[in-house]
Amino acid sequence: MTGPGAKRTDGAKRTAEARLFGKPCEFIGSAPNAEALPEPKLPEVAFVGRSNVGKSSLLNALVGRRALARVSRTPGRTQAINLFQLGDALVLADLPGYGFARVAKAKQDAWGRVAVDYLRKRPTLRRVLILIDARRGVGDRDHAAMALFDDAAVTFQVVLTKCDQIKAADRDAVLDAVRAAIASHVTARDEVIATSARTGAGLEELRQSLGTLAATPGLR
Repeated sequence: MTGPGAKRTDGAKRTAEARLFGKPCEFIGSAPNAEALPEPKLPEVAFVGRSNVGKSSLLNALVGRRALARVSRTPGRTQAINLFQLGDALVLADLPGYGFARVAKAKQDAWGRVAVDYLRKRPTLRRVLILIDARRGVGDRDHAAMALFDDAAVTFQVVLTKCDQIKAADRDAVLDAVRAAIASHVTARDEVIATSARTGAGLEELRQSLGTLAATPGLR
């Protein structure tokens, strides 16, 4: 279908998907590994990234809650998998951060074991969002995490954070560099979403993308 009617239909669909994020979002469980988490029933999206990437801030901004996910002044503090249920349609999983230099190497290595265990035991997982600080780009630890998802055949998508802290004139170059960096990863989605938890930039686009996952069974 083409023409004005199709545009109205597409617009209504996008609005419905984004409206999902106006529903109540509640904490439903926390555990050091996937085996101890509540049984998966709804489509699930995982948020991962370096310990200081702004993951908790983005989660809070995405669902319109000031303190749903704890924002710590000490990167690397969160060591558990935390689950949040959005209405009756989607679960958001906040995985421990990785790659912070002040965290003991044993804990850094443990992240990979937790991630692999999580990937194997969450059959409703639809997508992993890897958060990348727009000021720093894709680093070695990010590539290592992406390699885990490639091996597990889990689709992941890059979301840039803190985009308000780079110059507008530099954003296209930053996006191009990130796209080039992830091109070798077979399960990476081409679309990179640039966001800012502080200004709200990119949040509507991200909500629509995740709302589509909730509304379309089997989509990744």
